[in-house]
Amino acid sequence: MFQTTTQKAGTRTILSASLAIFMLAAPLGTTASAQAYPDKPIRLIIPYPPGGATDVIGRIVGKNLSDEIGNQVVIENRGGAGGNIGAAEVARAKPDGYTLLMGALTSHSVMATLEKGKLQYDLQKDLTPAGVVGFVPLVAVVNPSLPVKSLKELVDYAKKNPGKLNFASSGAGAPQRMAMELFKQIAGVDITHVAYRGSGPAMTDLVGGQVETMTETVPAAISFIKSGQLRPLAVLTPERVSMLPDIPTAKEQGFTGFNVSSLFGVMAPAGTPAPVLEKINKALTTALAKPEVKEQLLQQGVYADPLNIEASKVRLTAEIDQWAKVIHDGKITVN
Repeated sequence: MFQTTTQKAGTRTILSASLAIFMLAAPLGTTASAQAYPDKPIRLIIPYPPGGATDVIGRIVGKNLSDEIGNQVVIENRGGAGGNIGAAEVARAKPDGYTLLMGALTSHSVMATLEKGKLQYDLQKDLTPAGVVGFVPLVAVVNPSLPVKSLKELVDYAKKNPGKLNFASSGAGAPQRMAMELFKQIAGVDITHVAYRGSGPAMTDLVGGQVETMTETVPAAISFIKSGQLRPLAVLTPERVSMLPDIPTAKEQGFTGFNVSSLFGVMAPAGTPAPVLEKINKALTTALAKPEVKEQLLQQGVYADPLNIEASKVRLTAEIDQWAKVIHDGKITVN
């Protein structure tokens, strides 16, 4: 059947109007969806088994996020492969704000470089920050039998005794290892890495004198410091920390580039609508501002330090860039 010119014009008018309505409805639909969010429970994936530090921190965050955001936050542990199985699950999830990752951003940043091309996800392309929770400070410690009481003395000793010092770490890709690798590059010293399966065995051998030094999280090291079994040399944060107020920073001792902590945050699948991310971030920030939540986290060694979306992205990028450079310059592998 043929159409007249008038009929054709009418058809074009109807199609144009329909297209305009569709284009208008799409953003309105997205906005309406964001306004309704969350209208069902949110899954918070913790990429480690129950009982560990990240699990405990994640449950504190999940409970208080649930209180602020207006719906239940369900904790799901997806352990394995150094946190990468759980991260990959979130990276593949629908980007609607209902599947989130609670993780150690520093660890993921290290592994993103060490295992580049081997992981089932790309940290920067497949995930996006919903907010930073806070940081766990690190401290440089030595066995008391080592005749050093500062970072400078450690450097001097290492240079006078090349190849004789060993440092422990809780794993080949752990932030604790990377912190010491960074120190070696800054100070120009040779200290051999000895990897352990976790902080427990590493600390046992450090206290026993099988290795001489390491950098460790303050919560893991503090009891050994207070008992005199380990000697602290410096905290690695830019400012002193309340858990070890008398211990100077590396910066105070002249090592300005040696500022390291273990960063924790919440991630969402890439493509999650900005209004949804903002709702998560606002709820997270509100929860972390409460004194009782700060105290709960501090009992686990975490200093609450929430950041907005843009600042969280900047911080994550800085973590990735820092460790990529350390790994490249040091020719470091996961083995």
